[in-house]
Amino acid sequence: MRIMLDTNIFVSMIFFPSPQTRELARRLTEQHQIIVCDYVIEELRLVTERKFSAKKMFLEHFFQELPFEMVYTPRTLDLNDFPNVRDIKDTPIIATAIMENVDVFVTGDKDFQELDIEVPYIATMTEFLERF
Repeated sequence: MRIMLDTNIFVSMIFFPSPQTRELARRLTEQHQIIVCDYVIEELRLVTERKFSAKKMFLEHFFQELPFEMVYTPRTLDLNDFPNVRDIKDTPIIATAIMENVDVFVTGDKDFQELDIEVPYIATMTEFLERF
């Protein structure tokens, strides 16, 4: 399956590794195709600079080791064509997941989890590990 991760999942995996995040990484790399959105990478770089600036090297190392397919969010999107996310700056993320035919979008953001869409399936990290 094609699995796309939200920024908060990457933050957990990179800066707060745990048995759960290690299991997620193992399953993703062994059993699925990881999809990484450039919009999420940009957001992750901003979060890292703001909250974890002393650990920027971990971010670069993580992406050098992670096998993934990079997809790009169009810079001009009609956001009205996609589900409304409470935080408008998150709409390009779900739009990219939809346009790229992602099977599962893993996020800890409740705003995404409240969307009423079938594809991609939206799961928390725990739910993903239990279900897939």
